[in-house]
Amino acid sequence: MSMFGGGFGGPGAGGGGALGRGGGLNKSPEGLAFAGIPPELLDGVQKLEAVEARNPLITPDEKFRHVAEVRRPLSLTALAVGRWGLFVSACVMLLLETLLLQAGPLLIQVGIDKGITPRDLPVLIGAAVAFIVSVFASWVASSARMRQTGRLAADATRDLRVRVFAHLQRLSLDYFTSEKAGVIMTRMTSDIESLQNLLSDGLAQFVIQGLTMVVVTVVLFTYNVELALITLLVVVPALTIASLWFRRAADQGYRRQRDAIAAMYADLSESLYGVRVVTAYDRQEQNVVEHRAVVGRYRDANNFTGHISAVYGPGTSVIGLVGMALLLLVGGHMVLDGKLSVGELTAFVLYLNAFFAPVQQLVQLYTSYQQGRAAVVKLRDLLNTQPAVPESASAQPLPPAQGEIVFDDVTFGYLPDRPVLKDVTLTIRPGETIACVGPTGAGKSTLAKLVNRFYDPQSGAVRIDGHDLRDITLASLRRQIGVVPQEPFLFAGSIRDNVSFARPEATDDEIWAAIDAVGLRELVERTPLGLDAPLHERGQSVSSGQRQLLALARAFLAEPRVVVLDEATSNLDLQSELRVERALDRLLEGRTALLVAHRLTTAMRADRIVVVDGGGIVETGSHAELVQRGGAYARMHATWEAHADISSAV
Repeated sequence: MSMFGGGFGGPGAGGGGALGRGGGLNKSPEGLAFAGIPPELLDGVQKLEAVEARNPLITPDEKFRHVAEVRRPLSLTALAVGRWGLFVSACVMLLLETLLLQAGPLLIQVGIDKGITPRDLPVLIGAAVAFIVSVFASWVASSARMRQTGRLAADATRDLRVRVFAHLQRLSLDYFTSEKAGVIMTRMTSDIESLQNLLSDGLAQFVIQGLTMVVVTVVLFTYNVELALITLLVVVPALTIASLWFRRAADQGYRRQRDAIAAMYADLSESLYGVRVVTAYDRQEQNVVEHRAVVGRYRDANNFTGHISAVYGPGTSVIGLVGMALLLLVGGHMVLDGKLSVGELTAFVLYLNAFFAPVQQLVQLYTSYQQGRAAVVKLRDLLNTQPAVPESASAQPLPPAQGEIVFDDVTFGYLPDRPVLKDVTLTIRPGETIACVGPTGAGKSTLAKLVNRFYDPQSGAVRIDGHDLRDITLASLRRQIGVVPQEPFLFAGSIRDNVSFARPEATDDEIWAAIDAVGLRELVERTPLGLDAPLHERGQSVSSGQRQLLALARAFLAEPRVVVLDEATSNLDLQSELRVERALDRLLEGRTALLVAHRLTTAMRADRIVVVDGGGIVETGSHAELVQRGGAYARMHATWEAHADISSAV
């Protein structure tokens, strides 16, 4: 049985290559023969490809930059007016739709006063036909408006997703250490979806209902100033007071709601990522209890917003009905006195109803608006977060490195008042292999992170070939540094994709050469799909040792000038460790290397050993020199030898 087991996939796994259009047979992902696209579908496919070629999702000049472009702060207004053509056409359709929707009561008045009362059939028919035409025209305008706002929302949120994702790529490691993955996922999913829903229809309806209230108010005063004043003076103050209360309460409620849903996603994400530990320690019941509490807080937030909506919605209905009753009383008296016609009173009642209907709609729309507004606040906070390790606007590319690394009086701590390293000075010569040893938490891995500029020192400087890392571009630095962490990460995809991660343009021959360097050829060739064999998310379909070997192959293929290894053999069995150590000799040949070593067998292979303890370097020298010196390293070595003797005896 292959060491990879079924993890790299069987005959039915993986991709089958591009779909052919004739010629020889290709293979589908299921392993079946594929003879090409059917002739009856070929024209449609070619048209689709032509459209996609004219409108690519990613334009050639859309490149990632470590230095963020200066943009206006994120806001609903900026999202809505970001595309002037779509925005203006949508506004025109909005205005036309609103006016057409209010043509009905006027035509009803004409039909009653000019057609029914004088028994004029042609006028009545004309009013009815005009009413039907206005309804049809309103439908056309509404359909056109929905297409425009839908495109506007889709384009705006697509750009926002890319902007947020690029900003996340730009942020430094400290952000991802302090923020939960589930909260970050909420920003990219729930928050942006709330904005898309708002932009696609919510804002348009908000404008329609608002314009309706304005148009209706003008029409009411046109019909009868006295009646309009009496009605609105009773209704508007009560509606204003209720709306101000609702807005204040809704602001609080929807902020609680966004925070609660972020906490829910964070708890779910953590439980999924830690499912093996949860299962191993039988924590399912406790996790369910804890998640119930998290979901309960989200329920409470929803209940709060539902409660205030339940008070506001029926309350405005009562206000509207009271106004309607007053209108019938006063307006009916005017009809009896001959000051108002039946048609005018009917139109007035319909228009007043049209005035109150938007109020009910605005209750629901304000809910969507508040959700979108809360999402904008959260996303704006994220986009305003600055990287702790910024790239200077004047940064220059690092020339091809010789590999000299200098720590010049470096002090660093993950928390400002708790330094991990204090006044560290160390020079690593070009081509030299340095092993860092010491107790857990001494700062060994921190030295490695500073070399790759995952963090910047609070004082002092880290230099490569005399260049301060803060003065060179991050891309040019990391192209020349190969990193193999203690827990390597593999992405969902094929072996080829993971090995060529740092060099996507690498040929298959180069990929196989990297695989040969770590001794994986035989194992990869045992899988039916070879380099196309799929790996599951985070490489969980392979063993930890195999993940480490693939990560080493990735580093080989990158051809870095400086190599940083955070105990690359810690998860390997003896046979795999020997294979990797032989591969490391080839990888490190002629390159500067910084090895974070937990095993002294790894440290002994280095040109020089650095002992880190108490926030500084306490010893440095070769293995033989440090053992003879009888200091901290000699004690570590004696402990290791004693343990090895006990293990051999057992």
